[in-house]
Amino acid sequence: MSVKKIPLRQCIGCGEMKSKKEMIRILKTPEGQITVDATGRKNGRGAYLCPSRECLRKAVKTKGLDRSFKMAVPGEVYQALEKEMEELGF
Repeated sequence: MSVKKIPLRQCIGCGEMKSKKEMIRILKTPEGQITVDATGRKNGRGAYLCPSRECLRKAVKTKGLDRSFKMAVPGEVYQALEKEMEELGF
């Protein structure tokens, strides 16, 4: 029997490698909008974040989303992401 491979992703905040299902996907749509992708299947460029506020703070401090999306991400986007994460229960 073959062992099923578990897809791993790196957190943009703490840098830990975890399984894809344990993390939150942050999505940049082709139109340039940045949102939380709860399903993990929407089209666009994705960046992964641990479901904790500490990792979000680290990502803001180290400009993790800026690097992942190769663009300057305004501060309002980080605030909106924090609100979305609270609404989803993270």
